Amino acid sequence: MTEEQSYTTEEISKLLKISKLTVYDLIKKGDLVAYRVGKQMRVDATDLEAYKQRSKQLQSPTHRAAVDSVPPSESYSGTGSDPTNHTVHSAASATPLSRGTFAASSSMTSNPSTAHSARHLVITGQDVSLDILMRYMEKHTRDIRPLRSFMGSLDGLISMYRGESDLVSTHLLDGDTGEYNLPYIRKILIGWSYVVVNLLTRPAGLYVQRGNPRGLQNWTDLKQPELRLANREKGSGARVLLDEQLRLHGIPASQLIGYDVEETSHMGVAAKVSSSEADVGIGSEKAARLVGQVDFIPLVQERYDLVMLKKQGNEAWIESVLRILQSPEFRQELQSFEGYDVSRTGEILYEV
Repeated sequence: MTEEQSYTTEEISKLLKISKLTVYDLIKKGDLVAYRVGKQMRVDATDLEAYKQRSKQLQSPTHRAAVDSVPPSESYSGTGSDPTNHTVHSAASATPLSRGTFAASSSMTSNPSTAHSARHLVITGQDVSLDILMRYMEKHTRDIRPLRSFMGSLDGLISMYRGESDLVSTHLLDGDTGEYNLPYIRKILIGWSYVVVNLLTRPAGLYVQRGNPRGLQNWTDLKQPELRLANREKGSGARVLLDEQLRLHGIPASQLIGYDVEETSHMGVAAKVSSSEADVGIGSEKAARLVGQVDFIPLVQERYDLVMLKKQGNEAWIESVLRILQSPEFRQELQSFEGYDVSRTGEILYEV
């Protein structure tokens, strides 16, 4: 049997003339099929060619005319806490998704009658567990169209306060109390009725280069001189975790080289460390596994919660989401991801 040619993510980035981070984003979103060999992600030549052909088709005049004909009800605009306008993208769109961009579910867009009659439901966050939740919602919840916004935890809560989001995921540490999420939620969602339910608990900590050459083991090691940091954007849970630990341990942010340079995802941070452009980054364990060539030092177990607004018209889908979260099937699927603790999944933590 002739072995098919395959490429590393670095080779793909050179062939397509895009950054390595963009390659990881394409893999994460399922646009580019990849598989792992040891610690390295690889893409077969046939899958790369299939991706290129799909991209060409999506850029054809026929497709552009079809996209231009989408009625106004298919788009959403708003500034939120991000200066760029938000746009809903159907599954037909080939535009890469970034922070503040909404992605529609493919199964909903494939049925025009459902897409036009269903109500838009904006879900914020980046974790893969939200993709699974959206799939269950599409199957079990009628008359809604889930739209995904990849903004961070704090931005998500602010957008919810403004009435721009319906279901927000959050993992924000309050350093003074050691509590996750509730101190922020109570302060931001003043005047709203809402319910907070646990989605999962996961390890968070340091991304370091293979072999941990700087010997980083805990938060106090961030005091080391000439330490290069890959940082997350303001408003993300990882950025809040870092800033709280710097404050609690008396470490000036200005001491960290690259503190003001922001990445917009866990994978972006891990990729910077993997490529030796940074010595350390903060994020979740799963991104380290996906990127490869980077070690992970777990330091905290962070609680990843969902917030749902209890306003008129939301009752039915909130009940549906709670049933999904508490179902054995959903919990079992989450548990298949290494590091995900589902012992409190579906537990209502706070309601007002």
